[in-house]
Amino acid sequence: MMTVHTFSRRSFLAAGGATALATVPMPGFALTGGQAEGLVNAAVADINGVISSGASVNSMVRSFKGIFDRYADTSYLAAYALGNDGRSASNAQKRAFSDAFGVYLANKYGRRFNEFAGGQIQVQGSRPVNSYIEVRTLAVLPGQSPFQVDFHVSDRPGRPVFFNLIIEGINMLLSERAEIGAMLDARGGNIDALIRDLA
Repeated sequence: MMTVHTFSRRSFLAAGGATALATVPMPGFALTGGQAEGLVNAAVADINGVISSGASVNSMVRSFKGIFDRYADTSYLAAYALGNDGRSASNAQKRAFSDAFGVYLANKYGRRFNEFAGGQIQVQGSRPVNSYIEVRTLAVLPGQSPFQVDFHVSDRPGRPVFFNLIIEGINMLLSERAEIGAMLDARGGNIDALIRDLA
């Protein structure tokens, strides 16, 4: 059954570059399509609540940090974004990077969410893909062509979470790996400097 939530197009498209989804190995799961769709419905509803709250941008960013913590696998996202550079990082650096990356995500995507008003996200269904569930949604905005937004959901941390978004073929995981890699290169490979700048 199709579920509809309000949303808007500009910020989805502003959320970053890269190419189509690369297969991401994830552990096996007992997650059902209904649970995955429920997660997406709840996340979209919470995002909508923040958008319509009339709060300041800074307050919205703090709220979106909570939404990412609640609905996304931020630890996995951080580890994937750091990529091979994480192999030389200490456990303390990995933890600090994961925390800083969560702040970075909230700032980068949260500051755009206030542009989402005026459209709808329609949850259209789900399907298993390898070892995760893809929840297919359609963003429908006034005066514009609808566009696809897919949430990739797993229960790797022991609860349903999304670990990737595919927005009109743009892959958030790959986009953030490229972005973080470029930021790290610009700092001469200094992970501590990157952590300070992200936070």
